[in-house]
Amino acid sequence: MLLVNEQDNKLTPTIISRADHSISRANISENALKVLYRLKNAGYQAHLVGGGVRDLSLGREPKDFDVATDATPEDVKALFRNCRLIGRRFRLAHVHFGREIIEVATFRALHDGNGEETEGGEVAFQDGRIVRDNAYGTLEEDALRRDFTVNGLYYNIADYSVVDYVGGMADLQAGLIRLIGDPEVRYREDPVRMLRAVRFAAKLGFLIEQNSAEPIGEMAATLEQIPPARLFEEVLKLLMGGMGVQTFEALRHYGLFNQLFPGTDQALDSDPHGQAMGFVSRALANTDARIAEDKPVTPAFLFAALLWPQLRHRAEARVASGDNLALALQEAGSEVLAEQMQRVAIPKRFSLPMREIWLLQPRFERTHGKRAQRLLSHPRFRAAYDFLLLRAAVGEVPEELAQWWTEVQDSPEAAQAAQERSEAGARRRPRRRRGGRRCTPSE
Repeated sequence: MLLVNEQDNKLTPTIISRADHSISRANISENALKVLYRLKNAGYQAHLVGGGVRDLSLGREPKDFDVATDATPEDVKALFRNCRLIGRRFRLAHVHFGREIIEVATFRALHDGNGEETEGGEVAFQDGRIVRDNAYGTLEEDALRRDFTVNGLYYNIADYSVVDYVGGMADLQAGLIRLIGDPEVRYREDPVRMLRAVRFAAKLGFLIEQNSAEPIGEMAATLEQIPPARLFEEVLKLLMGGMGVQTFEALRHYGLFNQLFPGTDQALDSDPHGQAMGFVSRALANTDARIAEDKPVTPAFLFAALLWPQLRHRAEARVASGDNLALALQEAGSEVLAEQMQRVAIPKRFSLPMREIWLLQPRFERTHGKRAQRLLSHPRFRAAYDFLLLRAAVGEVPEELAQWWTEVQDSPEAAQAAQERSEAGARRRPRRRRGGRRCTPSE
């Protein structure tokens, strides 16, 4: 709930003293503290803000730490030799400490949506979307410019209190993701906020507050205005953050998955037996499990799995028309990737391995002779093999085939024996005679 002082029409923040919240400096990055204290000692306001405050309040370990201040980006750069200024849409200061980057943002001003120049910078709009936002304001204005209430909490390094202008602490306790301001206006300003709402709800195990959830279905199509390269980065956050299964289900529920993967969404809806859904769900579950075990994951594998249902359908149609399977996979893969790039731009460093994973699948059916041995030594074998296991798990290929390749890998002796058996079988086959019948000496 927003409390307004009627005398000056300003919000009255809730100040949560150090004794009444659980955030300890012991859990804050030393480098973030360096930035906060240097800004404070230079006479600027300095607050930890966003996901760092949210996660610390929930007893979680933050992924990163962001700072908000009344210092301009140029002021921050003057204080830190290890600072770089980035961004045109949002001007930010990045303070580098080895691999750790502390992002410092100047308080943003409120705007009326007309994109006119304001003191200290400017705000520009296009079709209701913010395309440039460098108008600087106060802490109160900055709080109202945040996307969700749970991200609108400020940890004040001056007295170690938490400043709450937007009711974020109450929503944290209630487990709600609530947009600040009019949901339709905020989604129109930046349609990616719909994806962020789903991501935070899945990540935190929260619900999207009713008024914030209602417009999503009708406004999902506004994601078409977002550059495909930006959507690629958002998809990585959505599906490779450790809660991919829950996020996928929520995206489907709100009609957002269709805006990101329209071909896959159609393939899932048109599959009467649920095999495609089982395949995608297993791929996401495996990715979540690897992340939980701190194992490496690659976007190439996940994107290959997400696009496989429609690719398989198209390849089968080509084979039925007379193409061989390898050519059918190659051409269907090119079509699917070209269409997907219109929504989510997949860099070549991922799309090329995706193609290899797809094109290696028919080779797993050849378990005789040197072909099997050559496949084992292929640099993309492991990813393609994991892909085969997913296919076997949903009945696309026989379990025995996946088991054969598992045993061959587990035992080098078995691999050698398999090769020797195949070669022996090849030697026993009668050779085809060239030319006519040989004459004997008696003839």
